[in-house]
Amino acid sequence: QVQLVESGGGLVQAGGSLRLSCAASGRTSSVYAMAWFRQAPGSERKFIGRINTSIGRPDYADSAKGRFTISRDADGTRIYLQIDSLEPEDTAVYYCAAATSFGKVVKGEYEYWGQGTQVTVSS
Repeated sequence: QVQLVESGGGLVQAGGSLRLSCAASGRTSSVYAMAWFRQAPGSERKFIGRINTSIGRPDYADSAKGRFTISRDADGTRIYLQIDSLEPEDTAVYYCAAATSFGKVVKGEYEYWGQGTQVTVSS
């Protein structure tokens, strides 16, 4: 089992920046990639991007390219999501997820999820 805990959310003004963190614990050696998703009120959960925990190369959804940056720490057990030029439309619950294989990543099958952290952007 892998446990994921997000942190760093809060209330920010439009135009500001925020960095979210996701810490993995448990069987972290089984994790192939970790990802960020977000879910705005009344909307479906959307993929933002992912990062291979060993290689450290991030990939982003087209809609996330530019203002979102995913990174990881040296041992791959913590990942970050930097969001710049925040907009009110970025208001959402941000989730961290983990997948244990390349095949599952390709299928979008993330087996482990955090509880989410709320980001609210005021105009």
